[in-house]
Amino acid sequence: MDETDEWIPPKGSWASSASRRRNMQAIRSRDTKPEQAIRRLVHAQGLRYRVSAKPLPGFRRTADMVFGPAKVAVFVDGCYWHGCPQHYVPPKTNPGYWSKKVEGNVTRDRDTDRRLTEAGWLVLRFWEHMPPAECATQITEAVSSRREQVRRERAAPAPR
Repeated sequence: MDETDEWIPPKGSWASSASRRRNMQAIRSRDTKPEQAIRRLVHAQGLRYRVSAKPLPGFRRTADMVFGPAKVAVFVDGCYWHGCPQHYVPPKTNPGYWSKKVEGNVTRDRDTDRRLTEAGWLVLRFWEHMPPAECATQITEAVSSRREQVRRERAAPAPR
């Protein structure tokens, strides 16, 4: 396609150009570098988890790491897409659309946190810019604590 050809987006696409479409398609929704770094460290600590899994049956949202029996859901949020207070910069191109999109993501994140918490889950959220070792330590401590709590509850005699 040369410069004189008019780009026609595929049906359902909102991309303004072919290069913008390629850019957007390259953005990962899972297995990002920050996620992988944290997962490697947590795995090295001996913890096992499900990746990009739904914590609750019928729940359409997925957590980046799910520790089922301990009921811990971990999310590693991108600074741009989730509106990081430190690093989010409002877009210069199509600001109405993108700002609304990010605002919707933040609202959905809060709703997810609320629903999981109400279901007895511990929700851990980390920003992509946070040191992976720090995140992994918090995850390991939380999962170990929750697992110990579950063990104590199972070992306690049933009330009469």
